[in-house]
Amino acid sequence: MKRYKIGYTTGVFDMFHIGHLNLLKNAKEQCEYLIVGVSTDEVVQDYKGKTPIIEFDERIAIVSAIKYVDKVVPQENMDKRKAWDKLQFDVLFHGSDWKDSDMYKKVVDSLKQVGVEVVFLPHTEGTSSTLLTEILYHAREKESEDRL
Repeated sequence: MKRYKIGYTTGVFDMFHIGHLNLLKNAKEQCEYLIVGVSTDEVVQDYKGKTPIIEFDERIAIVSAIKYVDKVVPQENMDKRKAWDKLQFDVLFHGSDWKDSDMYKKVVDSLKQVGVEVVFLPHTEGTSSTLLTEILYHAREKESEDRL
């Protein structure tokens, strides 16, 4: 029997890579039902100041196709407590790279008030959507310069 009934995790899931897959697999190993919030373009723009490379509908389709995922929902804001109000999950999973951030200290405190645990899963080193996106943006800029 798995430790948790309903798990929740979120992400942009732009430029889907092995780190994303590891997060989803590790989360599903600990819960019976895994809900994944995929950040809308507006949330990403507000939070990271950029637009994802992969369109929102495509990111939803990609995450929905992963065998570890039971349900996909749009993440329309960064407030995990509001997500809990709607979804009533038992545990929030997130990458360990966020563990000591001020933002996640507040998330942990907020969710603790409603009996939700926050579990930080191992971050996969070496690959990130941010890195892949930067490489693509630089390649696009170089291509534009070469045309001139």
